[in-house]
Amino acid sequence: MISDIPPRLLEQARSQAGVVARRQAIQAGMSKNGITSKVTSGRWRHIYPGVYATFTGPITRAARLWAVVLYVGKGAQLSHETAAEILRLGDQRSSLIHVTIPAERRVRAVRGVVIHRSSYLEAGWRFARGIPPHTWIEETITDLVDAAGNFDDAVGWVTAGFQRKLAGEARLRQVMAARKKLRWRTRLDEIIPMAAAGTHSPLEYRYDRDVERAHGLPPARRQVPFVKPDGTRGYRDRCYDQYNLVVELDGKRFHDEDGGDRDRRRDNNATIIAGATLRYDWDDVTRTPCETAAQLFAALRARGYPGTLKPCSAACTARAGRRESIAAAGQVRSGARM
Repeated sequence: MISDIPPRLLEQARSQAGVVARRQAIQAGMSKNGITSKVTSGRWRHIYPGVYATFTGPITRAARLWAVVLYVGKGAQLSHETAAEILRLGDQRSSLIHVTIPAERRVRAVRGVVIHRSSYLEAGWRFARGIPPHTWIEETITDLVDAAGNFDDAVGWVTAGFQRKLAGEARLRQVMAARKKLRWRTRLDEIIPMAAAGTHSPLEYRYDRDVERAHGLPPARRQVPFVKPDGTRGYRDRCYDQYNLVVELDGKRFHDEDGGDRDRRRDNNATIIAGATLRYDWDDVTRTPCETAAQLFAALRARGYPGTLKPCSAACTARAGRRESIAAAGQVRSGARM
């Protein structure tokens, strides 16, 4: 019966998705025998040692997250991908639940839970009712960057924080600077201001660095708002306003092999002469940045750009790609006149 649960514990259960810890029940006035009776009668269920669901039915995601925090105990904060889930920094839910505890503590791991230890946890925060303790956005981004398997993934976490308007540039710099050890520290000093200024994905970062800047091309405006035909608002990835040229970047890393790449190159070559939008995907920017820079340069030059195309290295193929783009554009022009 609910009436034999102390009001204080009832209130805690309501704010913790129906989950309570054994220590909470005892502190609220329940006896050990009373707790045992709840479990043996089936009204309460073990989730983890010393942690109970006070309801029947499936264990919800919220209940599971609270159960992890209560099991791990003092100072526990959900972190990494799990904090990203709570903060809406990422779209995918990790199959593992990540939680961080103060460095001086030791807790036995349980299945499906990854326990991290850190000297940088910020204690004393009061979280909104019903929200389990978790690392804040800048701490979460820093943790994920440090744990990332590759640099593109690290860039993805930083850029997502700004793209979703969650992170603050000064605060993120402060948190990262406080870490004694942090992977890619020097490169992060470049990424953070770029992300804050509108570089909102690993693909956009690669485009800005490897296509535009490496080849001496003029910087575009980033994330330029516009109104769609249906009246809703959208954003252009890159706009070269002076030359009436837009670049849209498609972040999908894998594409079909039915001629889509060939068709896109054809459409881009047509854009050099008559259109207003160039479209590039992951392969265009990461595998053939020099050829992409050459095509972009040809489109800019056709619209009055007075600058030159700079080789990014001794092996740069941009100049040859420029000739091919200009020639292809000539074919498109000739075809249009037929």
